[in-house]
Amino acid sequence: MLALAPLAAQAEDWYSWRGPTQDGRSAEKYPENVFPDAPDWTFDISGRGAPVIANGRIFLYSYKGQGAEQAEGLTCFDEKTGKLLWEKRLPDFLSDNAYSRYAIGSPTVDVETGLIYLMSTAGELVAMDRDGKTLWQRSLMEEVGRLSFPNGRTGAPVIVGDLVIVRGITANWGGDGPARDRFYAYQKKSGDLVWASTPGVQPQDSSFSTGIIEMRGGVPVLYATTGCGHFVAMNALTGKPLWRFLTAKGGVNASCILVNGKLISAHDKENIDTTMTGGLECIRLPEGALPPGPPEDPVPVLPKTAEAWRLPYSAETSSPVYADGMVFQVATTGVLYAADPETGAQLWEEKLGPGNLHASPLYVNGLLYVPILNDVASEDGLLFVIKPTKEKGEVIKRIKLSGFALGPPSVANGKLYICTAKKLYAFTIAKGAVTGKGDWFTLPKTQPGPVAALQALPQEVILHPGESQAFKIRGIDAKGYPAGEVTDAKWESYIPPSAKVKATLDATFGTDGKLAALPTAKQSAGAFKATSGNATGVIRGRVISALPISQDFESIIPTEDSLTDPGVKFAYPPLPWIGGRFKWEVRELDGNKVLFKTLSPVFFQRATTFIGSDEMKNYTVQADMMTEGNRRMKSEVGLINQRYLITLKGNSNEIEVSSNQERLKVAAPFPVAAKTWYTLKTRVDLNADGSGVIKGKAWAKGAPEPEAWTIEVPHKIAHPQGAPGLFGFALQGKQTVYVDNIKVTSNK
Repeated sequence: MLALAPLAAQAEDWYSWRGPTQDGRSAEKYPENVFPDAPDWTFDISGRGAPVIANGRIFLYSYKGQGAEQAEGLTCFDEKTGKLLWEKRLPDFLSDNAYSRYAIGSPTVDVETGLIYLMSTAGELVAMDRDGKTLWQRSLMEEVGRLSFPNGRTGAPVIVGDLVIVRGITANWGGDGPARDRFYAYQKKSGDLVWASTPGVQPQDSSFSTGIIEMRGGVPVLYATTGCGHFVAMNALTGKPLWRFLTAKGGVNASCILVNGKLISAHDKENIDTTMTGGLECIRLPEGALPPGPPEDPVPVLPKTAEAWRLPYSAETSSPVYADGMVFQVATTGVLYAADPETGAQLWEEKLGPGNLHASPLYVNGLLYVPILNDVASEDGLLFVIKPTKEKGEVIKRIKLSGFALGPPSVANGKLYICTAKKLYAFTIAKGAVTGKGDWFTLPKTQPGPVAALQALPQEVILHPGESQAFKIRGIDAKGYPAGEVTDAKWESYIPPSAKVKATLDATFGTDGKLAALPTAKQSAGAFKATSGNATGVIRGRVISALPISQDFESIIPTEDSLTDPGVKFAYPPLPWIGGRFKWEVRELDGNKVLFKTLSPVFFQRATTFIGSDEMKNYTVQADMMTEGNRRMKSEVGLINQRYLITLKGNSNEIEVSSNQERLKVAAPFPVAAKTWYTLKTRVDLNADGSGVIKGKAWAKGAPEPEAWTIEVPHKIAHPQGAPGLFGFALQGKQTVYVDNIKVTSNK
């Protein structure tokens, strides 16, 4: 069973998508179950996650609108009446989301403060109060290189103590430049980054499972599944990876559950030891000391013998549920299975419908509530009510839903809530008094031990010339618990021994303890180490140049040997760039230094790289660019301006403006010849009413700049800000693109 510390909270509220036991169970008890034919109320809205309920309000991750104006948001309703109270709009930008796969995730409410946290498809992590006031907002795409995928999943934030933890595959800068499935912890009130963790290896796919927490050995341990096919465990206070276990040849998206010292989750990828696809796998949690990982990887790897059992159930993202001594899993085929968690023996199966992709069951007062896709053509759904025993699953009721549910149901105060792609439903499912209090996870009150390390907040910073940053430094003990503020730390520039680029940050710590970049500070990146007694801690930082920004690469000397092109030397792209490493290289071409889009691995055939910071606006971006290829195959290259992508599309001979390819995409003819340099210039003009016009022009390099813009695209609700950047798409990893002479200037 979960080792959960008690919290005096309303168990009848549903603060996170999997409930107080983190495995889909409610603590509510009723004298009698009710099986309604009609809902208490509905609201026409589209969502694909679980609503959460707290303090009389319902919070739903949703999306609305059409075409270029479609946007995600956090929507708040009155719990009793379903009345809409407020909405927070979160537009998509620069994501790979396809087929309106929006809002596949859920908000999380902090039991202690009542604050609500949500991660959007575009990677914006936002903290709000119950009235919709934004307390802080972070753009993880532009800050840490969070990648997006066509499936559009986001998962749900996890709260531990004063931290809110999210995850995603990111390609950041420096040592965090390689794309990995990473976890990030932010201070829940300030939004400061506290730690980042990379517990796995190179991912094979995306993963957006939500982690779960258990107290083990006096440490809050975060368990999750990853894009590299592993179960992983981390110290939730520090992010330190504790161990990992390989379960699949691909990303695992189902969240895991804990049952009696065992970790259980499902996947739909090929197994590591057979050609069979999919599995519900159970592993035993390790006890005592762990063996070290391979020499090149210090993270301990659990042996194959850690596997307790495995069942051949294939599930894409539907997570298992544990209740009454049974584990329940819905497979992609629409079959509900029941298994013994100790032995892995199948108890029974029940075919419910033609399929299920994401939705997980809910268990409350002796019954399972299971969403199922009813009809593929109409995309309508069913909600099954099932009474499970060790012998069978008895179908008690089938409730038709308009639209299918991709998220699980939620329950609070005797009412069940479920959202489909068309409606939010509220059903009364209890008769008589509602009792039962769930024990939501909270950190135990622990007397910290001696200070073993320093933790500086924020852990990563961005400075512009002339700016400074103050830090709060706290000591933490060997388990990661805060052990008081540290005021006597000494700072020094620090280069990690493993750093491939030996660089320092063009900033200094003053006597006031602030990190300051002089007005003359140059674009740079690096780390500083704080020391107090025997305890140390490291922060990372970047200096982003003030406008104008200019980069022609001539001062960069290629000294590295290419692994793909023997005899060719290259240099890494500028260190402060987000998402640049391994996707771009500086090489010599025709006597000049230029930026070269790498061709291997194909996993990196697309590069979205940011060269500024997300608060920037009202600027022009210009660069020279060229694609290799022939008349049959040319690649794509472009610029990012304020969350819009302006691209020269080689194969279609067009200049294109887009934000998300399915929401806003407008093209104009422009002939793109292979092995020919062009100059591309872009700007975004904002209007007082919130609308804007995205402009782009292109011409042969060296020719006079045309007066007229090649393309002008109006956007009714324009992005008000965003980092400048570069885009390269080497189609199938066969034809590269080049970029040179990048300039970012203020709009005149």
